[in-house]
Amino acid sequence: MSNSDGSLDDLRERTDRPMRYLARQYGPDNLSYLVIGGVMTVLGAALFSIPAFVLGVALDTIFQQNQAFTLPLVPDVWLPDSREGQFWLTVAIVTGSFLTAAVAGYIRGWALNRVAQDVQHELRTDTYEQMQTQRMSFFDDHKTGEIMSVLNNDVNQLESFLSQDLQAGVRIVVTSIVIAAITLYLHWQLALFTLTMVPALAYASHKFQQVIEPKYGDVRSSVGKLNTRLENNIGGISVIKSFGQERSEADRVAGASDEYRSANWSAIRSRIKFFPTLILITAVGYGVTFALGGYVFLQDGSWVFTIGLSAGTLVTFLLYSRRLMYPMREFGQVLNNYQYAYSAAERVVGLLQDPDQIENRTDGKRPEQIDGGVEYENVTFSYDGEETIIDDVSLSVAPGETVGLVGPTGAGKTTLTKLLMRLYDTDEGAVRLDGHDVQELDVRSLRDHLGYVSQEPFLFGGTIRENVSYGVTDPEEQELVTALDRAGAWEFVSDLDDGLETVVGERGVKLSGGQRQRLAIARAILRDPTLLVLDEATSHVDNETELVVQQNVTEVSEQRTTFVIAHRLSTVRNADRIIVLDDGQIVESGTHDALLETDGLYADLWRVQIGDLEALPEGFVQQTVGTTGD
Repeated sequence: MSNSDGSLDDLRERTDRPMRYLARQYGPDNLSYLVIGGVMTVLGAALFSIPAFVLGVALDTIFQQNQAFTLPLVPDVWLPDSREGQFWLTVAIVTGSFLTAAVAGYIRGWALNRVAQDVQHELRTDTYEQMQTQRMSFFDDHKTGEIMSVLNNDVNQLESFLSQDLQAGVRIVVTSIVIAAITLYLHWQLALFTLTMVPALAYASHKFQQVIEPKYGDVRSSVGKLNTRLENNIGGISVIKSFGQERSEADRVAGASDEYRSANWSAIRSRIKFFPTLILITAVGYGVTFALGGYVFLQDGSWVFTIGLSAGTLVTFLLYSRRLMYPMREFGQVLNNYQYAYSAAERVVGLLQDPDQIENRTDGKRPEQIDGGVEYENVTFSYDGEETIIDDVSLSVAPGETVGLVGPTGAGKTTLTKLLMRLYDTDEGAVRLDGHDVQELDVRSLRDHLGYVSQEPFLFGGTIRENVSYGVTDPEEQELVTALDRAGAWEFVSDLDDGLETVVGERGVKLSGGQRQRLAIARAILRDPTLLVLDEATSHVDNETELVVQQNVTEVSEQRTTFVIAHRLSTVRNADRIIVLDDGQIVESGTHDALLETDGLYADLWRVQIGDLEALPEGFVQQTVGTTGD
């Protein structure tokens, strides 16, 4: 999967009915709360509808006295005979209905907000877990800001919809059904005219949905791009300041912000056209109800109206029409927010449904013992499917052997070890560990046997203890000290005021590059892995520290298979074997002394390191200059 601009629009395009997927995925576990919320919604809508009906009856029977005081579903023997008693009963019913409806509303809000919070939590954790299962190519193709936008902004948008707009939408639908039923019961002929605004509103909403959906997709995409720009600039603030690019970067942020503003303004223009249309439709409906209802009342039934209309019934109709008008206007906002949430759901569900995962991640083989024998058999690999990084490489490494990987920049050294760790999978050929194809192994089991130190070590924003013991459960104090000592780090850690409890800052910003690298080495040593991969692990340390680290790493390496990637050739001088890579192929192999006698690429690289530039062949110099120029 490749996406040149780093956006997640490719996931949106592959997503089908994301809201239905979320309902199926998270609805069953929250069914009890949903049922409670649904029942309370229906009950509240019914209770809120009672006062208008009772007031209409009271107007006709108590104040105008033109008919008997009766209430549906209530036996006449329960009703008082006196006007005063009927009045106070009306007051009690109206007050009791509102109070009970308020209680139902509280329970509804509690139940449905509980669902919203639980779904938000489950959705965010599931999305994060799914994101972790992706191949490294996913993170190569998509920008950090975009991924953060999905995990944070999009999930929060869905929670907002579930906690507010979904409740409002259900309440509006139920209220509309209840009002429609009551008005049809009271005067079905007038109700048919009153309810004509419902299909008119539905049609207007449908047209709005067609217009706004792609616009909200653009808004979500622009939010992700803006987050990416901000995340990059905050992370690289030291570089921005060092190069005096504050104004330039401010302009780039302004450009990304303007793209978001333009996308959002386009959606806003559609919204501000839609809502006045709803107001107009509901106002016309209310006016028609009043005009026709008043006409029928004055004429006591006329034209197509064969049923008369009392003053109380007319007042009830007007109250219900007004009651129906405001929810219908609110429904426009619900629909607007639904489309916004739908666009967010497309990206979230797109990530959840993305099949680009590592095969046999959790159900592959789990060998009981790993000795550390590694074999590359005719391995070919490309990151983008076009430029070959590893070209038909075959290599066998015995258990416990220390192998140095050297060569020019871009030769494929780091890529070779990433294939072993299954951060990427081969395009052709196989990588085997103790005879097992790594693609058939359980990924967690495989990586439990691996220790890795990268050229740019990453430290979490915690203490030294937390960083060194990362991935190891409750290590003993002495184990930590020993690992730090072997990595050449205990000397500076012991001098710190807080020692192991020293907070290193975000990405280890409070430490020097060399200190961060030594802690990363200690972290790998503490895991006591069967295989150890050191990728330029001493590139940030001084010569004295490098000597200490090399001596200690040599001691540690005797007990495990070790790959040492190095530009500084002194790092691999004592390796059991040195593999020289160039343009994705193995061009030389042997010990340090044997390779110097061969007088090939390794010998030229050694001359560069010791400063014997005059002895370099002219072809090597030209090739190096040409590569640098690229």
